[in-house]
Amino acid sequence: MPMTMTLEKIKITPELIAKHGITDGEYQKILAILGREPNITELGMFSVMWSEHCSYKNSKPVLKTFPTQGAKVLVKAGEENAGILDIGDGLAICFKIESHNHPSAVEPFQGAATGVGGILRDIFTMGARPVLLMNSLRFGSLDQAKNRRLFSGVVAGIAHYGNCIGVPTIGGEVYFNDCYEGNPLVNAMCLGIIKKDEIIKGKAAGVGNPVYYVGSTTGRDGLGGAAFASRELTEESHEDRPAVQVGDPFMEKLLLEACLELAQTDAIVGMQDMGAAGLTCATCETSARGSTGIEIDLAKVPLRETKMIPYEIMLSESQERMLIIAKKGKEKIVEDIFAKWDLHAAKIGEVKDGNLTRILDHGELVAEIPSKALADEGPIYIREEKKPAYLEEAQKLDLSKIPQPKDFNAVLKKLLDHPSIASKSWVWQKYDHMVRTDTVFYPGHDAALIRIKGTSKGIAVSTDCNSLYCYLDPFEGGKIAVAESARNVVCSGAVPMGMTNCLNFGNPMKPEIFWLPRPPSAWSGFLKILKNAYLLFFRRKGI
Repeated sequence: MPMTMTLEKIKITPELIAKHGITDGEYQKILAILGREPNITELGMFSVMWSEHCSYKNSKPVLKTFPTQGAKVLVKAGEENAGILDIGDGLAICFKIESHNHPSAVEPFQGAATGVGGILRDIFTMGARPVLLMNSLRFGSLDQAKNRRLFSGVVAGIAHYGNCIGVPTIGGEVYFNDCYEGNPLVNAMCLGIIKKDEIIKGKAAGVGNPVYYVGSTTGRDGLGGAAFASRELTEESHEDRPAVQVGDPFMEKLLLEACLELAQTDAIVGMQDMGAAGLTCATCETSARGSTGIEIDLAKVPLRETKMIPYEIMLSESQERMLIIAKKGKEKIVEDIFAKWDLHAAKIGEVKDGNLTRILDHGELVAEIPSKALADEGPIYIREEKKPAYLEEAQKLDLSKIPQPKDFNAVLKKLLDHPSIASKSWVWQKYDHMVRTDTVFYPGHDAALIRIKGTSKGIAVSTDCNSLYCYLDPFEGGKIAVAESARNVVCSGAVPMGMTNCLNFGNPMKPEIFWLPRPPSAWSGFLKILKNAYLLFFRRKGI
């Protein structure tokens, strides 16, 4: 079918291509995939889906070295929105950690709040009920007013979203160092509980099955957020404020309950969060996972702003929205449940035969792209590496030249005065850690601990990393982060079962940032040794 472009006649120029973060080589690949020039909507869709944030085009070769299989693994890393582990007795835990660094640097309150909202959706989109939140935060020196503003804004945003939606924030960590000056790291984690035979996948299966848009309306907030999150922060980044989403935790609470209620029916085939890249991500990823086509009409998408063009609707990252693939003939069940919760449930399209993501606007074709080309077949790069020059100097330490303190009490007081060591009660007292009444260990313990109602089971979780160790020796620092988290779980009386990570790096185009201090295979070797060591420990303890 010929492509029509009556709504958007914007000429695709080299300058426009570069502005979308697409290289000359990537554009040539796009031309080969489509067999023609893309229009502006298609260019935007490739831009967000082929960004580092969505495609991991620079880091995927390294991340693939992680071990992701095991007897307890029900959903592996990278397969779906979150990983799932079997905890026995028909139950499983679903968990994930994700960053919202750039948005939090530009708009700390909303950046952090929507980070919490996004990670919650990644959990309940799989049919799991979120039962706990965690976080890992890094800021510059509190001597600077800008860092104090970022710190207080991020903590307030996390507290606002978690407290309002009614999921306890029961643990985390906060560090301060000059290297985070104006560029905080904000990582949010969520864990949910699900029956292992009720897991929902994010796939579009069954030709003719209806595609529903549910939840909040679509606006221009968060426009192009995935591409924004993949760019390097500069002094001009404050101009990207429109790329930061605006969250509504009360709307998400309704969405959470409606989705979990729907999951208990036989009306659902698949469900996908409209997170990074919004409708673009939700449509092409569900289509790619199901090895089917998908077609939607943007005229049926609920909007909260007027005169939005297809480019804006497809790239918007407005919050609290989900895409649902329902069973044909079960439409009334879907519509009645969401009407009960006062939420939109708009039938915007259906699953098609083939392999294309097709976007219509009032019946007119405005984008047509192979789904896997967007979701799975983005460019992959092996970047140049170079050992950072600072490491040689940083690793030199002559202990004999460090004078012995005359007053160790004064030294201890100085250490305790440092904000990275001092009490974090100012932070966790702002979080509701008792809601749902399942919290066993309050914040401040080695690991967070909750009970699972109606069972004798408990879940211990820890988020840990000493950034200074990673700075001094990235390889050893990474090992220590894994070991520290595992030790904290063990010290709480629990058996480590699995882990997730959220690796916060700078620009991978810089060789010193991309440098691998050891061969990638060393990671899997270390993790195998660690696993065996813990298994030996547990056997000796009779566990």
